Amino acid sequence: MGRIVVTEFVSLDGVVEDPGGAEDFKHSGWSFEIDRGDGGNQFKLDETMQSEALLLGRVTYQGFADAWPQRDGEFADKFNNMPKYVVSSTLENPEWTNTTVLEGDPIEAVAKLKQEQDGDIVVHGSAQLAQALIENDLVDEFRLMVFPVVLGAGKRFFGETTNKKSLKLTDSQMVGDGVAILVYQPA
Repeated sequence: MGRIVVTEFVSLDGVVEDPGGAEDFKHSGWSFEIDRGDGGNQFKLDETMQSEALLLGRVTYQGFADAWPQRDGEFADKFNNMPKYVVSSTLENPEWTNTTVLEGDPIEAVAKLKQEQDGDIVVHGSAQLAQALIENDLVDEFRLMVFPVVLGAGKRFFGETTNKKSLKLTDSQMVGDGVAILVYQPA
């Protein structure tokens, strides 16, 4: 059985929109303006190397599919070769290696994937997908890299839910120029 792990770059005011600069957002690429240091880079490398699969929404998938196949190195090799699952009702014929578009009801498809796939199934970005997973109690772990910046606008990570979602902090560390890595699991 797999674990759904949601990993996000988040501003202090909860914005997760376009931290890498691939979308049309007024603060595009904001996470690159703050050094996450060697500790932050190692955290992301370890997280990737321990991942068994990626689970992405269509927008994040398309950004990753445009960027990662042209890159090389240990991190890129892992991203490019591991299984990738995309929740989308519009994506057809994905070209990035080892990509499967989940069909049918997205929540049922992810629950089934969680039963069939072993290890960490990691969701990067994919705010709309992450919110649906949170609402349906499918997230086993949150890994938030909180950057010391207030953006004032943009898609927020946590949205409205029908019920309270209690979490427990399982790990935390400070890296780089004041970036907090916070790891939570459902309480």
